[in-house]
Amino acid sequence: MPFASAGVEAVPRLIELLRDDLDEAGYGVDSAAALLGAAAEEARQRGVLVPARRALREREPSATGELIRLFLLGEAIDEPCLALALPRLGVEGARALGLVEPDADGGYRAAVSLNPVRLPHPVPSEGGTTLDWWLLSDLDDHLRRGPARPDHVMGVGGATRSLLLQAPFGAGTEGTLSSALDLGTGCGAVALFLAATGAERVVATDISARALAFARANARLNGLADRIDFRQGDLFDPIAGERFELILSNPPFVITPRDDERMPVYEYRDGGLRGDALAERVVRAAPRSLVEGGELLCLANWEYPWGGDGLERVREWVEGAAAESGPLGAWAIERDRLDPTRYAETWARDGGARPGDPGFDALVEAWLDDFADRRIVGIGLGSIRVQRLAASAGASDGAAADEDRARRTPAAAIRAEQAPEAFGPDAGAAFARAMRAGLSADRMDDRQILATHWVRDGGVSETREHRPGEEAPHAITLRVASPLERSIGADPLLAAAVGACDGELSLGRIAAALATLLEVDEEQCEQVLVQSARELAWLGVLAPAAR
Repeated sequence: MPFASAGVEAVPRLIELLRDDLDEAGYGVDSAAALLGAAAEEARQRGVLVPARRALREREPSATGELIRLFLLGEAIDEPCLALALPRLGVEGARALGLVEPDADGGYRAAVSLNPVRLPHPVPSEGGTTLDWWLLSDLDDHLRRGPARPDHVMGVGGATRSLLLQAPFGAGTEGTLSSALDLGTGCGAVALFLAATGAERVVATDISARALAFARANARLNGLADRIDFRQGDLFDPIAGERFELILSNPPFVITPRDDERMPVYEYRDGGLRGDALAERVVRAAPRSLVEGGELLCLANWEYPWGGDGLERVREWVEGAAAESGPLGAWAIERDRLDPTRYAETWARDGGARPGDPGFDALVEAWLDDFADRRIVGIGLGSIRVQRLAASAGASDGAAADEDRARRTPAAAIRAEQAPEAFGPDAGAAFARAMRAGLSADRMDDRQILATHWVRDGGVSETREHRPGEEAPHAITLRVASPLERSIGADPLLAAAVGACDGELSLGRIAAALATLLEVDEEQCEQVLVQSARELAWLGVLAPAAR
């Protein structure tokens, strides 16, 4: 396990020396780009290291350069260069922490990754616009010499960045969290992010002792050790009986064949359950650990059995959770859908195997055998957010309205959709606003929708297409910038209604005015606009006015 050779008591002191060395060297995202040049740095990010190595050969030796050679380019450096890179920690300290290991030629190579990482700041008005950290993890795929170890600990990848991009922080979000949970913390990046929000209590759990060793080290390395309570255990076991305002999770959701000797088990991606049962377990169990109004946001994969619908299966998970925990709101977003072959190839490569390697075909065969045996024809990839609602949320003052609402949302208001569009600016805050508006609209009856004063989001724009000589447009498109960049076809009635939604008039009064102006039936106009308001609320176009 990393850091073990230093002894438990010595680790904090050595990590503080490491932090001082990294800070003195200015080791970071900007310094790497400056030393290597834009083209070489972009190539390095793609795993192509030759241009960066060439660029450093033209530079004078420096602590930053040696750190880049060692940790970002995977080069062996000699003892004087290592001492230049880490003068306070020193060679022995670096070895004691498990940062380096001897090379066959007498030098030292990185034993773990030590990467500068930049993430958007969750509270930009209070702490700048970015978070700049140093994060320890196991060696990245392009630096690792051979397959990953079974207890491999990932650094910050695309999945983590996607999770944080969708998290409910940013302009317009409310207050400081009293409690937050990072479920399956890995190297600790999400827990650090939650601590950076100013949350009063942050708990991070993982079943892997090795992952927690990295996570604790990263918290200390970045000055957040006293802000996070790390606990070991399986999923929700370490926090039994506790409740949180927010749970973020990038759990080990990868669908992996069980009981197949061809298949290595990687803790960071394999939750040990068959099919997508790990994702289902998280969704069903999480509401019991949420306060009223609290929210789960997790990444997940879900299966499409032959003749079935994966997103409908996610609906069933949420409905099952609502039956146990009370009213829930949920939003499942499928960003991509892969066929079994593509899925198998993706995760075979993730473990380090490549086409042409002896084990690659065996891994793909194992996945395809498993999918064929269980008649799985597709796998959805995306995110699921679940909010615990008040038992009285959306209650109306009439029996007919109650019956209408119960018919539409009996135990949970659930939206499940395919949405591959790009994330817009400040997506996390926009997701929070859209979900709040969408849930509010879903739990209103038609009369309440019409009585509500709606406000158009400031990021909505409209385009009209005219053919030469035509007075009226043949196409009207509403575009919303965030949370997802969407285009919505509209007719003159809907475009005019959205344009009038500035909070001054109720939707009912807007419908009446447009029915007169456009010479259409008022009741039909109301029906169209009620249905549209419910959809546009989820898309981030409309929200109820603050009254």
